[in-house]
Amino acid sequence: MTSLPPLSRILSDNAAQLGLSRPAAMCLGAIWRAAQNPSADDLVTLLGISRSNVSTALKELREIGLVQQARSPGSRKDFYVADADPWALLRKLMIERQRKTFEPLAEAFAAHATEDPRLPALAEISSQLNIWLRQLTALDPDSLAKATAADPTKLLKKKKKKD
Repeated sequence: MTSLPPLSRILSDNAAQLGLSRPAAMCLGAIWRAAQNPSADDLVTLLGISRSNVSTALKELREIGLVQQARSPGSRKDFYVADADPWALLRKLMIERQRKTFEPLAEAFAAHATEDPRLPALAEISSQLNIWLRQLTALDPDSLAKATAADPTKLLKKKKKKD
């Protein structure tokens, strides 16, 4: 494998945490940082992975909405582009993580809540977290940036004053 660009390496090392396959994370990093929209052939050369891995990764990224296909005038090749806004990228990754991890976890706890007296509370908390994540990821990128800039310690101080 060739030496990966830094962003591709960081994303591929953390692919599982992002809810992506390793090749998809590598491709996302290469596409997101590219000065010019790369083609699948460009990604094969740059990343040193097989054409089939690149094709599968691009399909995965398109399904999630992290990359889109684009055509260049006079070329028959498909090129790939990702939203340049880091908040838009993060939001889409959060949506995928919520869908793949938190939603199934909340459903599993709820489905088995009667099997253990401690599970209903865990099911309720995980359901509330899932709802909160869904609401957070429904925000547009600018609102998401503002929401995450809020100081949670101020929220805690306000709650303590009310008690």
